[in-house]
Amino acid sequence: MASTERPNWAPESIDLERPNAARIYDYLLGGAANFAADREFAEQLLTVLPEARGAARMNRAFLNRAVRFCVDAGIRQFLDVGSGIPTAGNVHEIAQRMDPSCRVLYADVEPVAVTHSELMLRDNDQAAAIRADFTDPDSVLDNETTRRVLDFDQPMALLLVAVLHFVPDDAQPYDAVARFVSRLAPGSYLVLSHSVERPSEEQAEGIDRLYDRADAPGVRRTHAEIARFYDGLEMVEPGLVNTPEWRPEPNDTSADQPGADVAIAGVARKP
Repeated sequence: MASTERPNWAPESIDLERPNAARIYDYLLGGAANFAADREFAEQLLTVLPEARGAARMNRAFLNRAVRFCVDAGIRQFLDVGSGIPTAGNVHEIAQRMDPSCRVLYADVEPVAVTHSELMLRDNDQAAAIRADFTDPDSVLDNETTRRVLDFDQPMALLLVAVLHFVPDDAQPYDAVARFVSRLAPGSYLVLSHSVERPSEEQAEGIDRLYDRADAPGVRRTHAEIARFYDGLEMVEPGLVNTPEWRPEPNDTSADQPGADVAIAGVARKP
């Protein structure tokens, strides 16, 4: 598909010529909800960071394990902010397979992500999707659909998976996370993953130059800076670790594969 051809599922507001983080991630995961500009960007990213595709898949696998952990811990509702474009192993599929009563609210600022989520959920009365911005927490928390799907008097899991590294410090991401967490009932969980600052300055500069062209430039943070997002919460073992090292499946060798150290992740409980 040429970049100027607009598919019928793409809202008119989308700039087909500008790469988008959610659609780039979709392409890396093998999805089809992306455009020529996104695919070109992703291929250039792979030349600078060849392990990017593996890292994306490891991040998705972490999400799967974290959702199952939360259901096992008694959580039956999930708020997935920056949920991205639906692909294999979506939160509602994982959670509702374990317990059909689980409720899921997806929120994303990307129109394609919301459009695809709405289509996927049209026959699912236990899940919904809204267009809202993480940096404006009340646009998510006070949304009528959010209040219909979720009960904030009961514990839930707040999922911020592979989203915060697209939120610069001047957008107040720490304040936004604190605002979300403040609305969660005790016994809730924060599930978070974030790309971590790499040792190669040359590689980092190449990635930065690429993302300067995208609609959400990437942000590099250190392990300590990422740990700040969990302030006031109780970390679940094994703490904040490389994504494939968080409660891996038996015989999982992902931790030894390229891309294992691109992102770190952890789950914490609100006391």
